[in-house]
Amino acid sequence: MLVFAVPIFFSNLFQQLYNAVDSLIVGNFLGGDALAAVGSSGSLIFLLTGFVNGVSLGAGVLVARYYGAKDEEALRRAVHTTVALGLAAGAVLTVVGMVLTPQILRWMGTPAEVMPNSVAYFRMYFLGSLAVVMYNVGASILQSVGDSRSPMYYLITASALNVILDLFFIAVLGMGVGSAALATILSQTVSAVLAFRKLSMTKAPYGVRWRQVRFHGPTLRAVVIQGVPSGVQNSVISLANVIVQANINAFGAQAMAGCGAYSKVEGFAFLPVTCFAMALATFISQNIGAGRLDRVRRGMRFGMLTSALLAEGVGVAMFLLAPWLIGAFNPEPEVIAFGVRQARTVALFYCLLAFSHCSAGILRGLGRPMVPMAVMLAVWCALRITYITVTLRFIPQIGVIFWAYPITWTISSVLFAWYLTHCPLPSPGGGAPGHGENARA
Repeated sequence: MLVFAVPIFFSNLFQQLYNAVDSLIVGNFLGGDALAAVGSSGSLIFLLTGFVNGVSLGAGVLVARYYGAKDEEALRRAVHTTVALGLAAGAVLTVVGMVLTPQILRWMGTPAEVMPNSVAYFRMYFLGSLAVVMYNVGASILQSVGDSRSPMYYLITASALNVILDLFFIAVLGMGVGSAALATILSQTVSAVLAFRKLSMTKAPYGVRWRQVRFHGPTLRAVVIQGVPSGVQNSVISLANVIVQANINAFGAQAMAGCGAYSKVEGFAFLPVTCFAMALATFISQNIGAGRLDRVRRGMRFGMLTSALLAEGVGVAMFLLAPWLIGAFNPEPEVIAFGVRQARTVALFYCLLAFSHCSAGILRGLGRPMVPMAVMLAVWCALRITYITVTLRFIPQIGVIFWAYPITWTISSVLFAWYLTHCPLPSPGGGAPGHGENARA
């Protein structure tokens, strides 16, 4: 699992790097208002892309199960149905993002001085939605069959290109904040092309043959059953984060910039979390397909413990280095103060975030995506929003918002720990997750 997870870690590292580069260059060359526009982008972008990415993760679990069971025909159908779904979703996302961006930004309470930059950045980003979606689809397929190195190489290439384009567009040509999004989507297009070049050239059963890309009814149903709960989970959590961001926006542009800078730094802390959560889902699904339940149990223990320890180590480092990390994005004292306050509120609780995400990955791999969806919607969405809305009425301080995260991570961790101790493993085999499986202790 570690051999598989490490390339995912570096893939996510470089993806986070070129997201952070946007903010670094924008903050230092275009100023605080531009940084606020880019820094507040994460929750809205993930709101619109999170559903598609969640479905891709679910489809990846299905591909891994068929790959582990050596069911080549079912594997081909799953791959080509997933590609067709990605193409359709990318087209829809482009239209929805372009049309709804101004209205969503108004719902979020974006300050007037930030609005022009925010609209320019988001519309340019969503113009390239197809590339973003298709890279995630291609990477998900490759990772599901055990190839986590190729997506890593493609993202390293894209990250280097993004840095060059950011500097060229903003520092050399003096273009505005929209050019940072343009650099990102051009880079993402390159990584998507590389991923599908690999999938198109391979002779393996998971190779993509463009003439065979279509929706296969029963396979699409299995992808939907496995992937839609993850997609709904991502989107609703993102909606909750948009509401949280709207509350942050109410504290002004300096708070937006500071918290936006923190979110970029926080992305690096999430790397041990996301890489092991993705690795666990694939590892478990493949080994259930291959009938290796002993490896499933060992993998669960190893992945969760390693991820939690790494995440907590990163959290301690962030707690100590927060002023310098936040200050790299913008030197204004008030911006740094907001970012440091958020970092020092949540950083020491990253182990709980890791536990919750790894639990969700395990349950997706077991074919039980409804459980993490239910827990996270109830706790990370409903409870988090209720807590913030009610508490801010009595204590109108931004620290109330920051504490929402440790509180809800703790509650979700307790619920997941209880469920996993009572959760039976499915019977081994290559059937679609959730279909025809008899519970087995």
